[in-house]
Amino acid sequence: MPITDCSEEELVVINTQAIAYRDGDTELTGQLTWDAERGDKHPGILVVHGGAGLDSHAKGRAKRMAELGFVVFACDMYGNGVAGNRERVMARIAELRDDTAKLCQRARAGIDVLVSHPQVDGRTAAVGYCFGGTVVLELARSAADIAGAVSVHGSLSTPRPAQAGAVKAKILVCHGALDPHVPMTQVNAFVQEMNEAGANWQLTVYGGAMHGFTHEPDPRCQASHTTHWRTPALRLRCKISSADYSTERRRSSS
Repeated sequence: MPITDCSEEELVVINTQAIAYRDGDTELTGQLTWDAERGDKHPGILVVHGGAGLDSHAKGRAKRMAELGFVVFACDMYGNGVAGNRERVMARIAELRDDTAKLCQRARAGIDVLVSHPQVDGRTAAVGYCFGGTVVLELARSAADIAGAVSVHGSLSTPRPAQAGAVKAKILVCHGALDPHVPMTQVNAFVQEMNEAGANWQLTVYGGAMHGFTHEPDPRCQASHTTHWRTPALRLRCKISSADYSTERRRSSS
């Protein structure tokens, strides 16, 4: 379904298409989003939804990334018939968190859909929100061949810490300083993990921001909401093009 955004200076036509796909026996439905006016090849972005499932938030983020020129696939980590049922959602989250290999395989099924699009040039990155932030970091820990992994208000703990030299992706974590679900002890453990793994990473902490700050209507969180969007959008371009962004680090492995 095409979505048209108009301004006095330009006309942007964003196409969206529901895609049915599978991970083994699990039937999934994601959404592909891209700029219909561009015929050239460009990088692909996998968007991984939060705990509620593939909802308007994840689809809205995918649309904004498509407006930047990326081909974007908002994947489905749960399977048909799960989102909207709290018991099923919680059971699926627990199932995937307990089996990181299965979690990564489910995300890779989405990457397979993404790279099959004729306008994707082979370069990919992954952006995840809340539960999705956990997913993209596990992808990076598993040595997935992606250029970048951006975790936005996601959990930083893992049952399988990254091994030395295993992380290929450049990592960006966007974290709310007041997130009660991800205390600073977890943040510090993540920092140590990334350093010991020799990963190329950076962490941005937003003062005053709670968990899920990209959903937060509270005026106190508007600065982090706006800055969070601008920061990953700009750095995604750097990550995918393999540009050096080490001078921008606020807290890094250097």
